[in-house]
Amino acid sequence: MSTGHVPRVLVVIPARGGSKGVPGKNVALVGGVPLVARAVRACLASGRVTDVVVSTDDASIAAAAAVAGADVIVRPAIIAGDSSASEAALMHALNRFEADRGVTVDVLVMVQCTSPFLTTSEVSGVVARVLDDGADTAHTVAPFHGFVWREGDSPAEAGEAGAQGVNHNKTYRLRRQDRPQEFVETGAAYAMRSAGFRKEGHRFFGRTVLVPTDPARVLEIDEPADLERAHALAPLVDGYDETCEEVVPMPAPTRADVDAVVIDFDGTQTDDRVWIDASGRETVAVHRGDGLGIAALRRAGLKVLILSTEKNPVVAARARKLDVPVIQGIDRKDFALKQWCEEQGVDPQRVLYAGNDVNDLPCFTLVGWPVAVADAQPEARAAARTTTTSNGGHGAVREIAAWLLGKELYKS
Repeated sequence: MSTGHVPRVLVVIPARGGSKGVPGKNVALVGGVPLVARAVRACLASGRVTDVVVSTDDASIAAAAAVAGADVIVRPAIIAGDSSASEAALMHALNRFEADRGVTVDVLVMVQCTSPFLTTSEVSGVVARVLDDGADTAHTVAPFHGFVWREGDSPAEAGEAGAQGVNHNKTYRLRRQDRPQEFVETGAAYAMRSAGFRKEGHRFFGRTVLVPTDPARVLEIDEPADLERAHALAPLVDGYDETCEEVVPMPAPTRADVDAVVIDFDGTQTDDRVWIDASGRETVAVHRGDGLGIAALRRAGLKVLILSTEKNPVVAARARKLDVPVIQGIDRKDFALKQWCEEQGVDPQRVLYAGNDVNDLPCFTLVGWPVAVADAQPEARAAARTTTTSNGGHGAVREIAAWLLGKELYKS
């Protein structure tokens, strides 16, 4: 690059809507954030990236990408099918971007949002190998030490020898420390000189450089089981980058995002403990600040509902004290919530639901703003869109009210 020239680095995130293995995959929530938004945020946080676009044929993906801060390029149906190559989407996005902006892209980066634990440093790393180290292409890989085997397509092809080693001789296997280091492609991030990509039409031309990453973060979501693993891992791996680059937190909602607040009781308005006296009567502790917050939400015109699986006089008494409706003693909280939204004329996507445990997960998938309290179960935190800093029963509901109302919270 010439002196003084600021390289144009365009990230393209291909995210079509027609996934059959995991329907709706690219907007599935991991750690409370749609997959496409996770990818966008990691790319926007990189100082080496100048532009981020999402190439999609799906309106819901486009909306999630735009909210996360990316530009959207509508992908034609002819290159959005199951058999369409990623390179076709890259070329279309590159051409559209340059034509619309009247600019020339120096480095093209492809990031796949099916890699949920992509880090900003990985994006910066592949770009650096092209811009700073002179590579034509670079992509993320993870160290690999496994023994790979291959079976013949038929017994006759396999012959008497049977299965054979691909990266080793089965009759004499070297120790791990004596074998050459091998790497497996992670599928997360690829960088390439745009001129070379135009000429060659694929992403592995010229001198290719590998960018090793942390194997613990490598996961590609291709099947439902992969998504379940991502849900389980999110609480463990989110919130840090191995190079200490800042991870952008998911912003809390504001009043402009929400029309109704639905609150679980046990573990959300309480600390999930119950005191039982000799007569079997139950007593719980609630937080006065939560009552203040709920009153402020009602004054601001938001609809408020308490939704609880158990039928308990304590829940009913608290609802009367707060002067809010309550639905309790139900098997399916999501069914009850959906019906309540229909009756109240509220769009579920504009509902904030606060919960703490696995029985709240169906409601999390129904609403636009699933929120977990700070000490919620890992499964709930992983599925939430954002999390309070306060524990259940210790002011979490008041914190939510402060998000939505700001200074309005303190007006009588």
